[in-house]
Amino acid sequence: MRTRYSIYESLSNIFDLIKTKILWRKARLIRHPFYCRGRKSMVFGEGLTTGRNCRFDMPGTDKTLFLGKNVNIGDNNHIVAFKKVVIGDNCLVASKVFISDTNHGAYDNSDKSSNPDFPPNARKLISKPTIIGNNVWIGENAVILAGSFIGDGCVIGANSVVTGIHGDGEILVGSPAKTLKKWNKEQKKWVRV
Repeated sequence: MRTRYSIYESLSNIFDLIKTKILWRKARLIRHPFYCRGRKSMVFGEGLTTGRNCRFDMPGTDKTLFLGKNVNIGDNNHIVAFKKVVIGDNCLVASKVFISDTNHGAYDNSDKSSNPDFPPNARKLISKPTIIGNNVWIGENAVILAGSFIGDGCVIGANSVVTGIHGDGEILVGSPAKTLKKWNKEQKKWVRV
């Protein structure tokens, strides 16, 4: 499908392309506005593309956000990488997706500040690595929570909330996301589980 842009959109994309080649040399296209707090904490491969109004928060000084080659991120996405977020090669992320490795509190009784007497913003930040494999497609409005592992070739349905560990070749839908189908390598087709 070919996208047709208005004259204004075409000029805006040309301006963004020039800025990309000056500021983000390995990237394909970074559309603006683009908010990147902690740019030195980000590592990305060739061909990164972002939509408009993306926000990447990496509050530390260590490398915490790792984006593979040819990652394509839609508009209005928010990624929080406090300790470690990895998005593999050739991933497609639709618009309005939230990906994080961090929670305000533990909620497993291991941290006293996680009780309701503390304001959420005063609770200890708890981080667990969030790993997304290669060739993953994440649908519109999806949420990938701290500690999630998504295997290669997965599809995350629109409006899904992903937690936990999911193997290669799964279609995940719902809140919390559950496996709807798996890729059968022998039959070379998606099979309902």
